[in-house]
Amino acid sequence: MKILIAEDEPALRRAYQVALERQGYEVTAAANGQEAVDQASAHAFDLLILDIMMPVKTGLEALREIRESGNKTYAIMLTAMAEVDDRVTGLDAGADDYLTKPISLKELMARLRSIERRFETNFTQKELSFANITLNVREQEIIAHSSMRLNANESKLLEYLILNAQDKTVTQEDVYAHTFERNEEKDAGYVWIYISYLKHKLRAIGAQVRITGQEGGPYGLEVAAADASAVTQGAASAEGAASEEGAAA
Repeated sequence: MKILIAEDEPALRRAYQVALERQGYEVTAAANGQEAVDQASAHAFDLLILDIMMPVKTGLEALREIRESGNKTYAIMLTAMAEVDDRVTGLDAGADDYLTKPISLKELMARLRSIERRFETNFTQKELSFANITLNVREQEIIAHSSMRLNANESKLLEYLILNAQDKTVTQEDVYAHTFERNEEKDAGYVWIYISYLKHKLRAIGAQVRITGQEGGPYGLEVAAADASAVTQGAASAEGAASEEGAAA
């Protein structure tokens, strides 16, 4: 899991980072709220941990800006303020959870394990949208001018790209880690195969969305004009994509 932690006190920031890295998490540290906004804008994270009282921008200001960009990454606020009103303010700003400082590292690790279980059991939004496409996550269906079913890996891949679509790219390794089950006999090289399938299906349904990036990544989503000829050939394209997938499976 990739974590962004923003804490202005150097000793605390280093302590959090070392403790998390020892548990196998990939950690990026920020010293103030503006650094947190910049990092969240440039990179894909699975979790944001933001101290409320920081210079340049407070954690609340940073989180509001991050949420306004469309970033829905799970966020935990660290606060020395125990009043109910302060907690409410944090939740209203877009926080998902909070911990009162001084925090217990044991409790923080327990929260992280709980979040990981959510990821593993696929607690996610039912629908995600970008430009003119809607992904029904549970039904694994993509809808634009027409609709098409996706296989499980394609659906997870598109979900991850949509969640990180705000002027951001993701590495091939990130895509692989979030798309494929560890027990599948596939390596990171399969990412490009599924990117290609998904590009084909997006064209087939007239999506005003394009997947950027070449083989090996990084990849991203951008708004693009719909291909009218692809829309009229959607059924044939779908059959072609399905037969290609069957051959590769």
